[in-house]
Amino acid sequence: QVQLVESGGGLVQAGGSLRLSCAASGRTFTNYAMGWFRQTPGKERGFVAAISWSGARTNYADSVKGRFTISRDNAKNTVYLQMNSLKPEDTAVYYCAAVDVSKGSSLRSQAREYDYWGQGTQVTVSS
Repeated sequence: QVQLVESGGGLVQAGGSLRLSCAASGRTFTNYAMGWFRQTPGKERGFVAAISWSGARTNYADSVKGRFTISRDNAKNTVYLQMNSLKPEDTAVYYCAAVDVSKGSSLRSQAREYDYWGQGTQVTVSS
């Protein structure tokens, strides 16, 4: 089992920044590629960003490219999501997720492909 705990959410004005963190425990962190997803009421969980086990490769949803940056610190078993130029439409609960690299090296953007999930952290962007 892998336990994931997100933090860093909150209320911010449009144009502002937040950095989300996701601390992992329970298994070897480098055995997992990581992703960030977000969800609003009544909608499916949507892809935001993904990062390979080493951090060398990343992938982003078009809606956040150029504004959000995913990174990881394998020494700290933590993945981050730096969010800049935030917009009201970024308001959502943000989840981090882990997928075992034994499933393949591609960066995955479908929620159903991930093995473990955190509890989520609320991000609210006011206009």
